[in-house]
Amino acid sequence: MTEQVMAAIDGSSVSESVCDYATWASRALAAPLTFLHVVDNHPQTAEADLSGNIGLGAREHLLEELSHLDEERAKLAQEQGRVMLKAAVERAGQHADGEPATRQRNGTLVETLEELEEEIRLLVIGKRGQTAQQASEHLGSNLERVVRGVHRPILMVPEGFKTPERVLIAFDGSKTTRKGVEMLASSPLFQGIACHVVIVGAETGDNRSQLDWALKTLRDAGHEAEGAIRAGEVEETLRTYTQEQDIDMLVMGAYGHSRIRHLLVGSTTTAMLRKACVPVLLLR
Repeated sequence: MTEQVMAAIDGSSVSESVCDYATWASRALAAPLTFLHVVDNHPQTAEADLSGNIGLGAREHLLEELSHLDEERAKLAQEQGRVMLKAAVERAGQHADGEPATRQRNGTLVETLEELEEEIRLLVIGKRGQTAQQASEHLGSNLERVVRGVHRPILMVPEGFKTPERVLIAFDGSKTTRKGVEMLASSPLFQGIACHVVIVGAETGDNRSQLDWALKTLRDAGHEAEGAIRAGEVEETLRTYTQEQDIDMLVMGAYGHSRIRHLLVGSTTTAMLRKACVPVLLLR
């Protein structure tokens, strides 16, 4: 089974950015690209059940009408999805291995991605889904559930594509982030991209040793690399560094040090996702 870059698209405004970043990643990794659209046929919670508000004689007829309406809505959603998938393929253009593939599934996004997990090399998903509020810091509940449920690298993207030139990894010396540095060093996804490493904490011998290891690992692999140890609150410190250095992508471990409540997203990661203005690559 060939692992692929999988891009989850819907009707939201961020879907074009999802297409563009997935196309970039697919070409950089020389991996097949698949666009995925999931039709969730669950009834909208905002719709009231009016079947009990009329006389008994008409109730059965109304239920039939409502059932027919649900079927028509599902057909329309599927057709809209097919149009979006076709548009995504056209936007991506031709790849070395041919035209991107498309998939349309019925169900929930999280369950679908869990079923397809073995085929995913990198999942690209938008910061806000079609049903999410449009507040800039809103993190769609789908995304949060995906991060908990899918054990593959996830690239969360905001609106607007920019080819990454400078990437920052939030480093704390943990096993997850050491793997992250090694992945950055070896992955064709980051070939030719300058790498920054930041440790948020005190200037200690251990932190300095950890930073030196990370920078050496990246430089030995041919990367331009620089780093810093900065005291302060994690989220604010990383955001400030990102702005100062004009960082194009942030790389983080999806979970903190604690293994307790391992299904919960690390609080620092969640906060960064909510406020991120650049793509965030979550490592597992």
